[in-house]
Amino acid sequence: GRYGSWNMMNSSQLFDFLGRVLMSVVFVNALPGKLTDFAGTVSFIASKGIPVPLASFLLAAAIVVLIASSILFVVGGNTIRGASLLLVFVVPTTLIFHTFPMDDGFCMNIALIGALILGITRSRGNAVPSFNHLRSKN
Repeated sequence: GRYGSWNMMNSSQLFDFLGRVLMSVVFVNALPGKLTDFAGTVSFIASKGIPVPLASFLLAAAIVVLIASSILFVVGGNTIRGASLLLVFVVPTTLIFHTFPMDDGFCMNIALIGALILGITRSRGNAVPSFNHLRSKN
Protein backbone atom coordinates (compact mmCIF):
# COMPACT_ATOMS: atom_id res chain seq x y z
CA GLY A 1 0.00 0.00 0.00
CA ARG A 2 0.97 3.59 -0.39
CA TYR A 3 1.10 4.50 3.28
CA GLY A 4 1.53 1.14 4.97
CA SER A 5 -0.46 2.10 8.05
CA TRP A 6 -2.24 5.01 9.66
CA ASN A 7 0.80 5.56 11.92
CA MET A 8 3.00 6.30 8.93
CA MET A 9 0.65 8.93 7.50
CA ASN A 10 2.34 12.33 7.23
CA SER A 11 0.52 15.60 7.88
CA SER A 12 -0.22 16.18 4.19
CA GLN A 13 -1.82 12.75 3.91
CA LEU A 14 -3.79 13.33 7.11
CA PHE A 15 -5.12 16.65 5.82
CA ASP A 16 -5.98 15.00 2.49
CA PHE A 17 -8.00 12.35 4.34
CA LEU A 18 -9.67 14.98 6.54
CA GLY A 19 -10.57 17.04 3.45
CA ARG A 20 -12.21 14.02 1.81
CA VAL A 21 -14.17 13.25 4.98
CA LEU A 22 -15.40 16.84 5.25
CA MET A 23 -16.36 17.02 1.56
CA SER A 24 -18.27 13.75 1.78
CA VAL A 25 -20.45 15.16 4.57
CA VAL A 26 -22.36 17.15 1.93
CA PHE A 27 -23.12 14.03 -0.07
CA VAL A 28 -23.93 11.81 2.91
CA ASN A 29 -26.17 14.56 4.34
CA ALA A 30 -28.22 14.46 1.11
CA LEU A 31 -29.16 10.80 1.65
CA PRO A 32 -31.67 10.80 4.56
CA GLY A 33 -34.22 13.04 2.81
CA LYS A 34 -33.97 10.99 -0.37
CA LEU A 35 -34.53 7.79 1.57
CA THR A 36 -37.30 8.95 3.92
CA ASP A 37 -39.25 10.91 1.31
CA PHE A 38 -38.56 8.92 -1.83
CA ALA A 39 -41.98 9.70 -3.34
CA GLY A 40 -41.67 13.41 -2.60
CA THR A 41 -38.22 13.52 -4.13
CA VAL A 42 -39.48 11.67 -7.22
CA SER A 43 -42.27 14.28 -7.51
CA PHE A 44 -39.70 17.08 -7.30
CA ILE A 45 -37.58 15.43 -10.01
CA ALA A 46 -40.69 14.96 -12.16
CA SER A 47 -41.52 18.66 -11.72
CA LYS A 48 -38.42 19.36 -13.81
CA GLY A 49 -40.00 17.58 -16.78
CA ILE A 50 -38.57 14.11 -16.19
CA PRO A 51 -41.17 11.30 -16.48
CA VAL A 52 -42.03 9.66 -13.13
CA PRO A 53 -40.72 6.16 -14.00
CA LEU A 54 -37.40 7.63 -15.11
CA ALA A 55 -37.36 9.96 -12.07
CA SER A 56 -37.78 6.94 -9.77
CA PHE A 57 -34.96 5.09 -11.50
CA LEU A 58 -32.68 8.16 -11.43
CA LEU A 59 -33.33 8.71 -7.73
CA ALA A 60 -32.59 5.06 -6.89
CA ALA A 61 -29.42 5.26 -8.97
CA ALA A 62 -28.44 8.54 -7.28
CA ILE A 63 -28.82 6.95 -3.84
CA VAL A 64 -26.60 4.01 -4.81
CA VAL A 65 -24.03 6.32 -6.43
CA LEU A 66 -23.99 8.65 -3.41
CA ILE A 67 -23.38 5.80 -0.99
CA ALA A 68 -20.80 3.94 -3.08
CA SER A 69 -18.90 7.00 -4.27
CA SER A 70 -18.74 8.58 -0.81
CA ILE A 71 -17.27 5.36 0.61
CA LEU A 72 -14.79 5.06 -2.27
CA PHE A 73 -13.84 8.72 -1.99
CA VAL A 74 -13.12 8.57 1.74
CA VAL A 75 -11.84 5.06 2.41
CA GLY A 76 -11.71 3.26 -0.91
CA GLY A 77 -8.55 2.03 -2.52
CA ASN A 78 -8.83 4.61 -5.29
CA THR A 79 -10.04 8.11 -4.44
CA ILE A 80 -10.02 9.11 -8.12
CA ARG A 81 -12.79 6.58 -8.78
CA GLY A 82 -14.83 7.90 -5.82
CA ALA A 83 -14.38 11.53 -6.87
CA SER A 84 -15.28 10.68 -10.47
CA LEU A 85 -18.50 8.96 -9.40
CA LEU A 86 -19.39 11.93 -7.19
CA LEU A 87 -18.95 14.15 -10.26
CA VAL A 88 -21.32 11.85 -12.17
CA PHE A 89 -23.90 12.70 -9.51
CA VAL A 90 -23.23 16.39 -8.83
CA VAL A 91 -22.76 17.76 -12.36
CA PRO A 92 -26.16 16.73 -13.77
CA THR A 93 -27.83 17.51 -10.42
CA THR A 94 -26.43 21.03 -10.56
CA LEU A 95 -27.46 21.57 -14.17
CA ILE A 96 -30.99 20.15 -13.75
CA PHE A 97 -31.97 21.37 -10.29
CA HIS A 98 -29.86 24.39 -9.35
CA THR A 99 -29.14 26.34 -12.55
CA PHE A 100 -32.43 27.62 -13.99
CA PRO A 101 -33.28 29.50 -11.83
CA MET A 102 -29.97 29.67 -10.00
CA ASP A 103 -30.43 28.88 -6.30
CA ASP A 104 -28.30 28.58 -3.15
CA GLY A 105 -27.24 25.05 -4.07
CA PHE A 106 -25.66 26.25 -7.29
CA CYS A 107 -22.62 27.94 -5.71
CA MET A 108 -22.06 25.12 -3.24
CA ASN A 109 -22.24 22.53 -6.03
CA ILE A 110 -19.88 24.52 -8.26
CA ALA A 111 -17.41 24.63 -5.35
CA LEU A 112 -17.81 20.88 -4.82
CA ILE A 113 -17.24 20.24 -8.52
CA GLY A 114 -14.03 22.27 -8.35
CA ALA A 115 -12.87 20.45 -5.22
CA LEU A 116 -13.63 17.06 -6.77
CA ILE A 117 -11.69 18.02 -9.89
CA LEU A 118 -8.75 18.98 -7.67
CA GLY A 119 -9.15 15.69 -5.85
CA ILE A 120 -8.87 13.86 -9.15
CA THR A 121 -5.98 15.86 -10.61
CA ARG A 122 -3.95 16.00 -7.39
CA SER A 123 -4.46 12.39 -6.33
CA ARG A 124 -2.16 9.54 -7.14
CA GLY A 125 -5.08 7.12 -6.97
CA ASN A 126 -4.43 5.17 -3.80
CA ALA A 127 -4.96 7.81 -1.15
CA VAL A 128 -5.80 5.71 1.86
CA PRO A 129 -3.67 3.50 4.08
CA SER A 130 -3.32 -0.16 3.26
CA PHE A 131 -3.65 -2.70 6.04
CA ASN A 132 -2.13 -5.54 4.01
CA HIS A 133 0.85 -5.68 6.36
CA LEU A 134 -1.47 -6.75 9.20
CA ARG A 135 -2.75 -9.74 7.24
CA SER A 136 0.77 -10.91 6.33
CA LYS A 137 1.78 -11.26 10.02
CA ASN A 138 -0.80 -14.01 10.68
